Amino acid sequence: MALTVRPRDVPKIPGAVKWYRVSAYITGVLLLALVVEVIIKYTPLQLEMQLGNGPFFVPNGTAGEAPGTFNLSIAILIAHGWLYVLYLFTDFRLWSVMRWRPSRFLLIALGGIIPFMSFVVEHRMQQKAMDTYHELTAAQQREKEAAR
Repeated sequence: MALTVRPRDVPKIPGAVKWYRVSAYITGVLLLALVVEVIIKYTPLQLEMQLGNGPFFVPNGTAGEAPGTFNLSIAILIAHGWLYVLYLFTDFRLWSVMRWRPSRFLLIALGGIIPFMSFVVEHRMQQKAMDTYHELTAAQQREKEAAR
């Protein structure tokens, strides 16, 4: 038997969806930046990205070494790693409020490590959660009206 959303958790759904959507987009964009970074670093191009004085693309291993420069390649790696943790937290929050099956949690978690998947999964999960929210709020309203 599938679990359903607890009545006390229904008001939490829009907030959980909002934070999940924000983290999904941020994680997805950083994952795409990470893919670009890996492609330019580990192909015959052998380049890294940096910000500051000098060129944007520099030979592999030299990013951020010159004074006034910042190694963007490493920053992308670190930012994606930490923000993926935030993504997992918002994934867990949405999943636990909605009381979905465990496989759905894993599907959402994969969205942060497979390029473009976070955008697709975010759209579908947001739609499912909000459809459920609207159904539950309508049912609660009908119950209140019937009780009068």
